[in-house]
Amino acid sequence: MNNKIRVLIIDDSLLIRKVLTEILNSSSDIEVVGTAEDPLIAREMIKELNPDVLTLDIEMPRMDGITFLRNLMRLRPMPVVMISALTESNAEVTLTALELGAVDFIAKPTMDVENTLNDYAEDIIAKVKVASQANIRRLE
Repeated sequence: MNNKIRVLIIDDSLLIRKVLTEILNSSSDIEVVGTAEDPLIAREMIKELNPDVLTLDIEMPRMDGITFLRNLMRLRPMPVVMISALTESNAEVTLTALELGAVDFIAKPTMDVENTLNDYAEDIIAKVKVASQANIRRLE
């Protein structure tokens, strides 16, 4: 029986998608079921893959992460961990994401992404596990 936490990664950076996939798949409890480079692709993948948790970037082409999060929480509430370079420098965006229903956030490093993101590996895995247990309510 497979009770792994199914994760969909949404980020416009191929490198970030690759590194996050490696980090999350290194946990025996987590399986990355897909990655999407923007929210419009992610929307179709959510319907198809039915993930348990999303990781979501804020700055993306075609639709930003906050707009996507607002729509998601209204139409199909689910646990989301924001992973974005904006979160630290722009606390307002982080607070908005949390108000809209994001479970947690991780600040994405801006330099030496691959090595620095791996320093956060345990933290990222822990936050995804916690998010999977969250009781998410529909945004009114």
